[in-house]
Amino acid sequence: MRVFLAGATGAIGKQLVPRLVAAGYEVHGMTRSESKRAVLEELGAVPVVADALDADQVAEAVARARPDVIVDQLTAIPESLDMRHAVREFEPTNRLRTEGTDHLLSAGQAVGVKRFVAQSNIAAYAMTGSAVKNEEDPLDTDPDSLAAPNVAAIRHLEEAVLAATWTEGIALRYGWFYGPGTSMAPGTEIYEMVRKRKFPLVGDGGAVWSFIHIADAAEATLAAIEHGKRGIYNVADDEPAEVADWLPALAEQIGAKRPRRVPRFLGRLFGGEFAVLMMTELRGASNAKAKRELAWQPAHPSWRQGLTAA
Repeated sequence: MRVFLAGATGAIGKQLVPRLVAAGYEVHGMTRSESKRAVLEELGAVPVVADALDADQVAEAVARARPDVIVDQLTAIPESLDMRHAVREFEPTNRLRTEGTDHLLSAGQAVGVKRFVAQSNIAAYAMTGSAVKNEEDPLDTDPDSLAAPNVAAIRHLEEAVLAATWTEGIALRYGWFYGPGTSMAPGTEIYEMVRKRKFPLVGDGGAVWSFIHIADAAEATLAAIEHGKRGIYNVADDEPAEVADWLPALAEQIGAKRPRRVPRFLGRLFGGEFAVLMMTELRGASNAKAKRELAWQPAHPSWRQGLTAA
């Protein structure tokens, strides 16, 4: 069976390719950069160089590979985010989640792919009601102006994938990645900010984050490829946690002093409104459906042990 993986050199792509190869799949890994051919070859994939925003290039690449499954892991999130300019920072990823996904769907329909698995995110849930959301809970219908483009792009992706009646359309709402190759790993900016006490608790720190180790995310994706059914799955660990819980715990684990606490207005001044929402209003996600229907269990069931291991 052939799998066409768009975004094959991203954090999850690098974890997913060797798992697919080990499971016996022929993997065609797409990247925009010619320089990343060697990376894909080392991982065991057939390199495909194409621009996801060029419909003709995508159509040609997919037609050449003739895959049974397409996996859409397209993102372009900067390693260092400027949360004060969140709209600008997420714009490239939002284009990939809309235009890029549409190009892959069109190309996939032309060759008759049996399953289409796409990366979504738990951040689009409404920031009201229960602290931990399941797949039946609504997405944000009135997001803050800074979050609106991100929610709109995620909504577009999910609706397009699930509306593709010619294939088994699956959207995976991943939690917050940590581990190798992600923005949450030793030596990354976030860890250094925590170490230097430049990552404060804002307000009550009541936002709920659901984490997922990048290796567990790849395993869940493999399970979706093999026996997922049309629909949406939250992919997160077993322990959603308030920022007021996980941030001090992370500081302790890496030997840093306890984070400072600042009022919302100071958080807004230095980090912008989007950062304040991430620290005070965000909702977590339940993984019960993915565990039940994908027969998947995270090897890192809690960020408490996972972050230490990372």
